[in-house]
Amino acid sequence: MSLSSALKRPPASLPLTPAGDRGAAIDRDRRRGRGTLTNVSGRFEPLTRVAFDDGWESLEELPPFKTTVTVDSTRKIIARNDSPDISFDRSINPYRGCEHGCVYCYARPSHAYLGLSPGLDFESKLFMKPNAPELLERELSAPGYEPRIIAIGSNTDPYQPIERRYKITRRILEVLERAGHPVGIVTKSALVLRDLDILTRMAQRDLVKVAISVTTLDAKLARLMEPRASTPPRRLGTLRQLVKAGVPTSALVAPIIPAINDAEIERVLEAVAATGVRHAGYVVLRLPLELRDLFREWLTENFPDRVSHVFKLIRDMRGGKDNDPTFGRRMTGSGPIAWMIGRRFEVACERLGFNLTNVKTTTEHFRRPRPATTQLDLF
Repeated sequence: MSLSSALKRPPASLPLTPAGDRGAAIDRDRRRGRGTLTNVSGRFEPLTRVAFDDGWESLEELPPFKTTVTVDSTRKIIARNDSPDISFDRSINPYRGCEHGCVYCYARPSHAYLGLSPGLDFESKLFMKPNAPELLERELSAPGYEPRIIAIGSNTDPYQPIERRYKITRRILEVLERAGHPVGIVTKSALVLRDLDILTRMAQRDLVKVAISVTTLDAKLARLMEPRASTPPRRLGTLRQLVKAGVPTSALVAPIIPAINDAEIERVLEAVAATGVRHAGYVVLRLPLELRDLFREWLTENFPDRVSHVFKLIRDMRGGKDNDPTFGRRMTGSGPIAWMIGRRFEVACERLGFNLTNVKTTTEHFRRPRPATTQLDLF
């Protein structure tokens, strides 16, 4: 076995070559429990390295992909954005990469900034930010800081499996609770219930709201798309328990993938309604940068008869392209197919009584934390 260094990757506008033809597909046993098929280099790498059997050693002797966790020595924890089509201007991501392995994750291309593959590396080479709570407390205590809701889970899931061990998300919530700072959480993990004690207290002060992503009710499809995320029944059970505890909760039907899970829109919303949740939103599939190739490889392996049809529908929603990052259209798409998906979602929500009220949080409880280096008042 050896690694060959190929020429630079072709421009993204060129036709895709299936993973098998590029010699990049990783053996199924080595990637068992993972979402993507390949581990090709990211867009910033000058060379593409592809594993192939040269006759000296066998690829079968390579070990399976194991999850590794490295400390991320970030100096700031609150990320800012000025995107006009999302409801928050700041967010926190306790981790980089995500072991859930969702094949459709729009955050995958961010791993290229680390010199790693948005493919299997994104799922197996993870980074944690153990000093995130201390950084957060310092940033909240800055004299010029103005509180607004902080989103947790905007890039990778804050309750992915390694959170069970490192508890960084929980420690962040403890800081926000002490400071009386509002937070919005997005996850697809039942692990969020571990922190129900904090969430319940914050909910009593209008400081928190939680959204659970429910992509499909089909257990087999969920395992293919989201191999290490909570199962659909567990997510519905999580919604039910959050509602019972009085935590403002919503569901996200996301992403909606035409000809894969779009037929389930109404059924998913009906199942969500049965949990007591009365707020829901949706996002259609986004395919930025390397994600396009990764998703097509996955389609080719799992739904070979639908590849062309799915991509035709995607392009119909994206102005003839595989992806449209335009603000205002990137979440919902455009054109007749996108309109039909949106209208089906709206009609189902109207029938089930969704989104009749707004879930609001408040900043009235915010108290600037005292930095650890600040001398206490004498009187």
